[in-house]
Amino acid sequence: MAELRVVAVLGAGVVPAETPLLRADDLGVLRGDGIFETMHVRHGEPWLLDRHLARMARSAQRLGIALPPAAALTDLAGQACAAFVASVPGPDAEAALRLLCTRGPESGGEPTVFATVSDISPGLRRIRREGIVVRTATLGVPVDLRPTAPWLLSGAKTLSYAVNMATQRWGAAAGVDDVLWVSADGYALEAPTSTLVWLDGDVLCTVPPERTGVLAGTTAAWLFDNAAELGWRTEQRLVRPELL
Repeated sequence: MAELRVVAVLGAGVVPAETPLLRADDLGVLRGDGIFETMHVRHGEPWLLDRHLARMARSAQRLGIALPPAAALTDLAGQACAAFVASVPGPDAEAALRLLCTRGPESGGEPTVFATVSDISPGLRRIRREGIVVRTATLGVPVDLRPTAPWLLSGAKTLSYAVNMATQRWGAAAGVDDVLWVSADGYALEAPTSTLVWLDGDVLCTVPPERTGVLAGTTAAWLFDNAAELGWRTEQRLVRPELL
């Protein structure tokens, strides 16, 4: 069955999924100069939308991109989700919503902003059931370097994903499902598209984003906020892969 995808453009609303959206000189295409957020759609609604929009605003600030107001992005997300729900049977629509903002044309002008909603991939559904096999790979920098080098855009969720995707392709060629990046001095950091969280007894742990420059996980933050309901304490700490 073909993947269902809905596309909505800021200021234009829902458009046919095959509609061309980007100019040839859009800096999102030419240089990966832009930001995005991807979030889970549960029962037809974007989950943790406010938190994702707050992180998107922080990413925009780091890149100096004029992100539209949160109210406009909320409306855009709602239009896209409503159109997706209208296209699927049943009230419990599950999907992935991506909000994307590029710097816009190289010659100047307004940012390009649009949203897509698509089915959860079969591959993701599989790893929910079966788990994943992971291999480590060095990121090539000491654990505490990135926060001191603002040009590395640590903690920003940008469109510059070439290294992330190359890492995952390398992992797939090696026969694993994902890759865990490790600092040059041997500490676990994050995966190319996900946050590292682990349970040590009754302590739920993750890597400290401020010290390491990893992207602070929105879903992980929600989990930490609610961990006490499961009897867990929480802690940010460094860890070496062999201890996971």
